[in-house]
This record gives sequence, structure tokens and C-alpha cells, in this order.
Amino acid sequence: MGDMTDSWWVKRFVFLFVLLFPMLSAGASDHNSVPSYLVKSRLEKLDLQTPVSLQYNQYVQAYIDVYTKKRPEHLARILSRARLYFPLFEEYLDKYGLPLELKYLAVIESALDPKAKSSSGAYGLWQFLYQASRMFDLEITSYIDERADPVKSTDAACRYLKYLYDNFNDWLLAISAYNVGIGTIKAAIEQAGGERDYWKLRPFLPEQVRGYVPAFVAANYVMNFHHTYNIEPLPGGFHYDDLATTMVKGGLSFDQIARLTGISVDVLRLLNPVFKMDYIPVQNGLIRIVIPEDKVEIFNRKRSGFLTEEAPAPKKMQALGDTIGREKTWHIVKKGEFFHAIAMEYECRIEDLMYWNNLKNKQLYAGQKLVVWKPGEENAKNKLIKDIIDP
Repeated sequence: MGDMTDSWWVKRFVFLFVLLFPMLSAGASDHNSVPSYLVKSRLEKLDLQTPVSLQYNQYVQAYIDVYTKKRPEHLARILSRARLYFPLFEEYLDKYGLPLELKYLAVIESALDPKAKSSSGAYGLWQFLYQASRMFDLEITSYIDERADPVKSTDAACRYLKYLYDNFNDWLLAISAYNVGIGTIKAAIEQAGGERDYWKLRPFLPEQVRGYVPAFVAANYVMNFHHTYNIEPLPGGFHYDDLATTMVKGGLSFDQIARLTGISVDVLRLLNPVFKMDYIPVQNGLIRIVIPEDKVEIFNRKRSGFLTEEAPAPKKMQALGDTIGREKTWHIVKKGEFFHAIAMEYECRIEDLMYWNNLKNKQLYAGQKLVVWKPGEENAKNKLIKDIIDP
């Protein structure tokens, strides 16, 4: 539901794709190549299993190549997360009578990262904007953001997709509208003289949505045939069946729960992304949290400890040099560049930069190499969903 903001990686990919498209279409191959006729045959089989049209063409193939050749490690991470989230998605899609294949929308929206955030502010597995969250009763406060709640956001996404389909009676148009809104799709239909076939309507759509449906079709394909490209889920991680739901009172920190039960703070964060500051705020009644099923017994034994102490609210400022949720990289100082610009670029503080690099003063020089911990990988949409310029 967010925008399709470009990224350095996507810019490079689009540029190279335009230059190299003649070679790619002529059959350039590598160890991860699968003949186009076989890809088409596999998609035809998938198409028979769903009311969502899964058509093969060069645009779909381009995104298949992104997943299988350009970003196989990205796909491996998505496959691992799918074991945690897909059973939940399927349960709610079935509840609303929707095609189960719509679960792959979350792959291109967020790469199945419940804390994925776009540059426009769209957030969560299903990428709801702040204002849109109100329409679906998703609560956002300083301590919680229900756009990151897998259960509540999935229910909201299903309701919205059902509404979109009721407007168009066509799944590809509904999927397109999920990306850019009903009004934009209706305007394109009017401009195209009433055309409602997505692939014929595609030239009349904004650039940002032209790649959205091909990417969705490609996601359907790679999530089902990844093994034929020697791409497998990353080892470890949680499965949906590994989890249990329990209830606690508010006013608890993740640190308290970890100390009393042995469940690590990192696991609590992973399974409860709705809480923004490792803190469960006081609310009316009990609050649902998710824990590993094999920790239920010890959790229940230690539950009385939660009643004897109340955690203080989280500190307002993060620890100096905190790297949680960040990825290590390097920054080469440009001529005339100063600390404030670098700190803004990497969404950190000057003090963090100095701490990471053991600097005693704020003097910089051109060519200086700085250790920087940048915000974690942006959601898949920013990485993968940019219209591939027509050849």
C-alpha cells in the first residue's frame, strides 16, 4: 500500500536490465537458468490452481530473474520467514473466502518482515500507511503499532482485498489497486476506453504499478519452484506450529520476561513486533503475547513474578552506539562533508558515529573510511518492485 520508492540497488538493476535486455532475451544463461518454456509450463500449472490469473511474459521473467539470479539470498530469507507467517495468512484468507495465493502479496510488500517500513511511512507485513490504519482500526501509539501485528494486520489486509475485488471483480485489478488505490485504477480504465484486462490496461497505469503485478506473478512462481534453482530456506527460525499465545498484564518489559523465563529479548521482539520499545504498556485487561511453545510451562511457572514488579517505562534515548536492527557498512567521507550530513543519511547521531569509530573529535577529511551501522535492510518492495523499463 506504500509507494514504490527507488533504491540504489534497484537503480543499478534497472539500468543494467535496459542495457542487457537483448542478451537476456536471446537466452543468456548461467547455473541458475531455467528455459523459458519450462517456466511458462510451470506457471500454467499454478494458474490452473487459482482464480488469480498467473500469465507468463517477459516482464514476469525479469522479476523471476531478480529473485533467482540477482537476489537468491534475499529469497532464501523470505522462504524462511514464510514458515512463520504463511499458515497464518492462509487461515485468514480462507476465513474471508479469498484466494490463498494472495499471501504472496506480502512477499513483494514487505519481504515478510513485520517491521518493514517504506520511505512514505507504510509499515508492517502488509504495508499500511498511518492514515489507512485508522480505516481498519489498527491502533498506533508511542508504544505499539498494530500494523506490525501479524494477526491484526493480516485481518485488515484481507478485508481490504475483499473490498477491492468487490469493486473490480478482477483479481489483477484488485491487486493493482492495493498498490496505488481504487481511484488510480478507475482513472486508467477510463483513459483506456473501458479496458479492464490488466495486461492491455498496463500501458495506461502509473509506472510504479506496472511492475507490481509481474512481481506478484513472479513471487508465486519462485515460492513454489525455488528448489529447482537450488535456493532453500535459511536454516533455523520458527515455524508457525512452534508458537503459543498467552496473556499478560501491561507494564512489563521484554527484559523482565527474558530474565524470569529464559526467553531471549531477540525472540520476544521477533514474535511480538507490535511492541515498539521492548515494553508492553498498561492497557485495560490482559494483553496477548506470543512465545515459543516449548517455553509455555516455564512461562506459566514464573508468571507470578510478573505480578510482583512493574517495569519502568522505556528510557527515551537509546544506548550510545546501539546497533540493534542495523547492518554494518562503510562510509567514505567526501570533500566538504560533515558529521550532520552523514548522521542524517544513516539515521543515527553524531555521538554514535564517533563511538563506532573511536573518534575523539569531530574533524573529518576527504577519503576517511568510517564504520557505520545503517538501518536494517529495507522492505522488499523498495528492493525489488520498481517498474522494469519496457525494452
